[in-house]
Amino acid sequence: MANFLLLLHQTPGRFRNLSPEEIQKILGSYIAWRDALVKRNKMRAGEKLTNDGGRQLRTQDGKVSVTDGPFSESQEILGGFFMIEAADYGEAVEISRTCPYLGEGKWIEGRQVDAVH
Repeated sequence: MANFLLLLHQTPGRFRNLSPEEIQKILGSYIAWRDALVKRNKMRAGEKLTNDGGRQLRTQDGKVSVTDGPFSESQEILGGFFMIEAADYGEAVEISRTCPYLGEGKWIEGRQVDAVH
């Protein structure tokens, strides 16, 4: 079995105009999805990322520069992640298909974790 990182991408502002009730309904669907994966021993981790854009570190000529971003004005943002266990990409895709995150303006990038240790 391998671990797969599910990166949750979206266009900015997707949840900006939702009511508290709508947000609670969405959170409930995530909790139910996560709980089902925990029962199957497939869930390894998952977190929502803050909306602040983070920091980018780059090296050039041996020096590290740190900049804010990406910014909410960008075309897409990374909103969070799940780490799951699956036999292969096929199973990881099948698990991802059931994630309540998928929908208009949102997509999941699946990446297998390389177990180098």
